[in-house]
Amino acid sequence: MSQLPSLTGREVIAALSKIGFEIARVRGSHHILLHSDGRRTVVPVHSGETIGRGLLAQILRDCQITRDEFKSLL
Repeated sequence: MSQLPSLTGREVIAALSKIGFEIARVRGSHHILLHSDGRRTVVPVHSGETIGRGLLAQILRDCQITRDEFKSLL
């Protein structure tokens, strides 16, 4: 598996929007992203903070994409 760089929530949302995910709603600092085929995930957006490895791995599992596919979106 390839290593992923440290990313902020806004960077993750920008990458996921390239493959069809859209922000459906926001609750506090959590952005809920939906895809037209029913996939969904939650991305926290905190200013100045990066998303940890474990949380990023969970977001990728929710989106059903591999690390390499995600890395190509960056």
